[in-house]
Amino acid sequence: MSDSDTINARRRFLVRGAAAAVGAVAGSAVRAEEATPPAIPDWMKVPGADTGSQPYGTPSRFEAGLIRNVPKELKQYTSASTRTPLQDLDGILTPNGLFYERHHGGIPDIDPAQHRLMIHGLVERPLVLTMEDIRRFPSESHIHFLECSGNPGFDAIKGKTASDLVGLVSCAEWTGVRLATVLREAGLKSEAKWVVAEGADAAAMTRSIPVKKCLDDALLVYSQNGERLRPQQGYPLRMFLPGFEGNMSVKWLRRLNVSTEPAYSREETSKYTDLMPDGTARQFTFVMEAKSVVTRPSGTQRITPGFHEITGIAWTGRGRIRGVQVTTDGGKSWQDAALQEPVLNRALTRFRLPWHWDGTPTTIASRAIDETGYVQPSFDALTAVRGRKSFYHNNAVVPWRIAADGEVANGYA
Repeated sequence: MSDSDTINARRRFLVRGAAAAVGAVAGSAVRAEEATPPAIPDWMKVPGADTGSQPYGTPSRFEAGLIRNVPKELKQYTSASTRTPLQDLDGILTPNGLFYERHHGGIPDIDPAQHRLMIHGLVERPLVLTMEDIRRFPSESHIHFLECSGNPGFDAIKGKTASDLVGLVSCAEWTGVRLATVLREAGLKSEAKWVVAEGADAAAMTRSIPVKKCLDDALLVYSQNGERLRPQQGYPLRMFLPGFEGNMSVKWLRRLNVSTEPAYSREETSKYTDLMPDGTARQFTFVMEAKSVVTRPSGTQRITPGFHEITGIAWTGRGRIRGVQVTTDGGKSWQDAALQEPVLNRALTRFRLPWHWDGTPTTIASRAIDETGYVQPSFDALTAVRGRKSFYHNNAVVPWRIAADGEVANGYA
């Protein structure tokens, strides 16, 4: 989609949205004239809570249902995940308390004063750094998404909500030190090709990272959305690799071993590889491809005939989202949605499309286009190439079926 196409799409959005808004306001004005003035509510009759009554602020009690999506019937929760309630959020940033989780050996309780990061192997000057040492390096803050490569698996596309389907993605502002800065301090040797990262959890999570990525945009992160990392997100220190599968952004980071070869650990051999139709497996498929999902209206929600704003999120590990197209007729035609600024590198992008539903059953969906020109595929197109044996890197289009009564359900089911 060219710049002129994008501008025209935004103009169409504004014109249609303004027209719909005028109609909505006019309708409500008529109803307001006929309505009884509202009574003075109880909360206006007495003073509210004292200033500072919550030293660390929490959401309203009326938002108590807005929580992580936790699976209810797992055999164990030491190695498991929780999902972000995407369908209930606005904007592009995920609150720290709702950021998705994926753990392999539980959540360690680490004293930052005792935590150390060791850098060794093919370096001129092996280092053992405290958290205070790390925070003395120049810091940077960047907004990026993080996504599990199993979001969702190829056999797990029948969840009820957007969270059930693709809730293993979240987005935050990350603050930390460029890994390249610290590696320069250690002095990489010329034969260095890989950096093997190890976490301080009970699983000693280990992943191999190409030196090229380490010297590009990799971060050693200690803060998220302006505050220190939560324990679930790797407190006090984690690796962060923008655009790469989430498993590689090793949490509770304690060791970086610079080597000539990858470690071929459990997490990059028997796990986190992509089985192909011919029985072979793709290995080291690090980048998360372009993806999107409509979050409103979406599964388990209900709509009524009339104006609605279709909205959702799109993202790509290869840079920025260039466009999002939405179908409201089951894929027969596609319209350009408006992208809400900011459209950032390797971050969630919010899209919007005004729509008038006439009450006829239909299917809606979105497909993302990134700055490389790559278009998010349908599930049939993806499996025609990848087969159904794989588990990871399913970035297929997510359809939502709308029934005559307005109930929204998974289009795959």
